[in-house]
Amino acid sequence: MANEALLILEDGTKFFGKSFSSDGEVFGEAVFNTSMAGYQEIITDPSYLNQIVTMTYPLIGNYGIHPEENESDSIKAAALVVREYSKTFSATNKNSIALHTFLINNGKVAIEGIDTRKLTKHLRDKGAMRAGLSTVDINPESLLKKVLDSPKMSGLDLTTDATCAKPYDFGNESEASYKIAAYDFGIKINILRQLQSLGCFIRVFPADTPPQGLLDMNPDGIFISNGPGDPAASKDAIAKIKELLGKKPIFGICLGHQIISHALGAETYKLKFGHRGGNHPVKEMKTGKIEISAQNHGFCVKEGSLDKDIEITHVNLNDMTIEGLCHKKMPIMSVQYHPENAPGPHDSEYIFKDFLKMIDENR
Repeated sequence: MANEALLILEDGTKFFGKSFSSDGEVFGEAVFNTSMAGYQEIITDPSYLNQIVTMTYPLIGNYGIHPEENESDSIKAAALVVREYSKTFSATNKNSIALHTFLINNGKVAIEGIDTRKLTKHLRDKGAMRAGLSTVDINPESLLKKVLDSPKMSGLDLTTDATCAKPYDFGNESEASYKIAAYDFGIKINILRQLQSLGCFIRVFPADTPPQGLLDMNPDGIFISNGPGDPAASKDAIAKIKELLGKKPIFGICLGHQIISHALGAETYKLKFGHRGGNHPVKEMKTGKIEISAQNHGFCVKEGSLDKDIEITHVNLNDMTIEGLCHKKMPIMSVQYHPENAPGPHDSEYIFKDFLKMIDENR
């Protein structure tokens, strides 16, 4: 800990700071998250695979890490960038550990002591871009060359990197009112918790499972998960969802929303700096109600590419981008944001009940 570290963006912008985790070198897309809390859930969210995450809130680590609150089995973000790291933390249970211990246990690089406000403003102005973070090579010219040789997020299919190795069950099938088959493209655990709390038994399938493998379970509904990467590059996933359209009620979140949209013939595009944080206003078009949502995505569905049978159900009030869709003839619904929160507000949890209502109407 406390070794000098260098963060450099692909346009040559550089930030020197201090490491508060493992020594190493990592490359990925530099992004920022505006949440004031929830750093644990953020770095364990598989949607952050291959991304160097900057927290805009200036003090990080003050409540430690609680293992039971992870969103996956390990840290998925490529690296963590903060203004100030708190080495001391308030433990709420005996299993709590320090954030830097968690990062070291996962072999992750992290940097503190840089101007995260300047970095965030730069990414807002110039857009999310490739970056490198290193404690072993702090020569800007040398590290920048490696950054420029690293892959861009556009065109990158990461679904098979984020998925589970084999099918697994979540919940008790004998006590459940609904059976759900879920495609895992980087699923968050709190999605499974939310479904289970509403009476669902979920069987989670790896990304390479043929569609018939899900149908053989005879589920009441199919869930398409969140995940990392460029949705347009996820050709295999899109082809699988195409085969499932109209056969069972389908619900997707984030990457799942984008993949469903592609399967229905729509297109996606890369946002300049994405939506990441727990304070994004979304309007539900049917009722006109506004909900504050948790979000984590860098791509969006292109409105002009939608078929006439697809209805926009939710819109982002910051930039008027699409946040939710449903099909007028088939039992299909999806949202771009994260109704399961973790971290974030609980305004959107009703979406899961809407999915089950759609199942009931199509049994």
